[in-house]
Amino acid sequence: MTKKNIWVAALAMPVLVALLLMAGSPSVMADQPSAAGTDVKIDNFSFGPQTITVGVGTTVTWTNRDDIPHTVVSTDGVFKSKVRDTDEKFSYTFTKAGTYPYFCSVHPKMTGTVVVR
Repeated sequence: MTKKNIWVAALAMPVLVALLLMAGSPSVMADQPSAAGTDVKIDNFSFGPQTITVGVGTTVTWTNRDDIPHTVVSTDGVFKSKVRDTDEKFSYTFTKAGTYPYFCSVHPKMTGTVVVR
C-alpha cells in the first residue's frame, strides 16, 4: 500500500463510519419496512400503532393489553383471530405485498392497517 493509499483510507474511514451510523438512525429508517417481527398493542379500544409498514415475510403479533376481549380480523378475510383476553396474543405472517385493513369484530370502530412492501 502506498503512502497515498494510506492517506486516502485514513480520510475515508470517518466518512464511512458516519454513513453507517446515519443508516441506522430512526430518521433515515422511518420509511423503511420493519424487521422480521412487529408488535401491535391492543389497548384502550385501539390498535397501536394504527398503521404499520412491514416487509414481505414479517410476522405481526397483536397483544391484548385491554381489560376486555378483542379480535383481529382482516376486512378481506385474509386472517382472523379468536377472541383474545387480556395478555393473549395473535400472530400472522404476511407473505404477499399489499395493504391489509383490519378491525375488532367485537368493537368494529377499532381499526388498523398493515402495509406490506
